[in-house]
Amino acid sequence: MPEMPDYRTALVTGASRGVGAEIVRSLVAEGLDVWALARASDELDALAAETGCRAVAVDLNDDAATDAALTGLEIDVLVNNAGLISAVKPFVELTGAEADAMLNLNLRAPLRVTSKLLPGMISRRCGHIFAITSIFGPYSGPNMAVYCATKAAIRSFCACLRMDIAGTGIRVTEIAPGRTETGIYLDAFGGDQQALDDRLFTNYRTLQPQDVAQALIGAIRLPARADASIIELSPTDQAAGGMVFAERDA
Repeated sequence: MPEMPDYRTALVTGASRGVGAEIVRSLVAEGLDVWALARASDELDALAAETGCRAVAVDLNDDAATDAALTGLEIDVLVNNAGLISAVKPFVELTGAEADAMLNLNLRAPLRVTSKLLPGMISRRCGHIFAITSIFGPYSGPNMAVYCATKAAIRSFCACLRMDIAGTGIRVTEIAPGRTETGIYLDAFGGDQQALDDRLFTNYRTLQPQDVAQALIGAIRLPARADASIIELSPTDQAAGGMVFAERDA
């Protein structure tokens, strides 16, 4: 039997719903002690009651609160999942606040969280860092210039990080999903769930959050000698790059 990494603890950001919550459920099912981070304390409490994870209500845009939440933790599996699409519009129409919101949560936050937890992984020579990005990282999409830029930047960060930590035994995996039925798009639709469903989900066979979680668990279960460095996970009906998506059969 191949040697498996001895992972005991995990931390998931953006854990209260959607992909993050499914990843928490899957990691708990694998026997890991999971810290679940998000701003929504009620949803976190419900997830903790369901799974036994450790709920930590924190705003990743608050540096002091984030540092306090992470101090002293020995985390083997880090899942940088928290993300935001604040608006879908041409760059020239994007407000500074909309751009900053995506830059802070999609790019700055995962870099900060990783910087806090990576030294412990290196000292223990044990760790697996995941970045949940998007198919719009390696490919382009109209009206999403800043969002695409943040996801492309995380892909580059992961590639450089693998070089920096080569030989430490720590794995780095980027999972870049195509269209996934989650609430990440809701802000861009003004909170109108029906409009979101009609535009992106109802007529399409999209990925579900558990599909992303399953891909992550597959990467963890690889023998310690192997790292699934990039997983591009697309709906079967969505062509590479995401710009062609066949509707469901009538």
